[in-house]
Amino acid sequence: MLDMAVKPGAEPYESTGGDVGVLLCHGFTGSPASMRTWGQHLSESGFAVSAPRLPGHGTTWQEMNGTTWHDWYATVDDALTKLTKQCSSVVVGGLSMGACLALRLAEERPHDVAGLLLVNPAVASENKQLLLLPVLHRIVPSRPGIGNDIRRSGGDEIGYDRTPLRALNSMTQLWKLTRADLPKVTAPLLLFRSAVDHVVDPSSARIILATISSRQATETLLNDSFHVATLDNDAPQIFDESVAFIRRITHE
Repeated sequence: MLDMAVKPGAEPYESTGGDVGVLLCHGFTGSPASMRTWGQHLSESGFAVSAPRLPGHGTTWQEMNGTTWHDWYATVDDALTKLTKQCSSVVVGGLSMGACLALRLAEERPHDVAGLLLVNPAVASENKQLLLLPVLHRIVPSRPGIGNDIRRSGGDEIGYDRTPLRALNSMTQLWKLTRADLPKVTAPLLLFRSAVDHVVDPSSARIILATISSRQATETLLNDSFHVATLDNDAPQIFDESVAFIRRITHE
């Protein structure tokens, strides 16, 4: 596959910092643009930050259709490995599918994930149309996009205006694996959920909180943001509570 040009603003974000690292995973069809301001706040608070660009993202939806969840997971897995070499502890955060990838890391590498910060996590959907995906993705390459569900004007996660269906079908396979292994999650967890979310329904948060084995698990409701809450009106609350959470569980 030829390397595609990355859209301006969709580049990865990295910042060196102290002894605690934070890995931030962006969402499906989105880009590191949705993580950048969060990452900058964490960096200014003294943490090392890595927000990689997932393969097929930040370029074209056609390229994304040639990638799978294995590619996306490999990228965040590599980023976690790099942070663990630099830091004594690492907290993993994510938005939407990025939160699912964060959970998968906690399931597969429990000793390397000190805590989880999940924003509108996606591990399931009550949308019955997804049942057609195994057949539909072989016939139709894409559907209208789901990006930039942001209440505040001016926000842009630099995502796609089309949803690549082959990639979407792969994401649902990641959901299934992650849901099955949720009892393996023992890391402290802080989950932010928007009261109004036009992309992810509340079933994912319910499943996660009911199934994980974490002794510390808190859900915070966001009343003034839509799905991409890290770029929305409640972003300052997410940023401040994230810093407090990280310092509490890592004793920084």
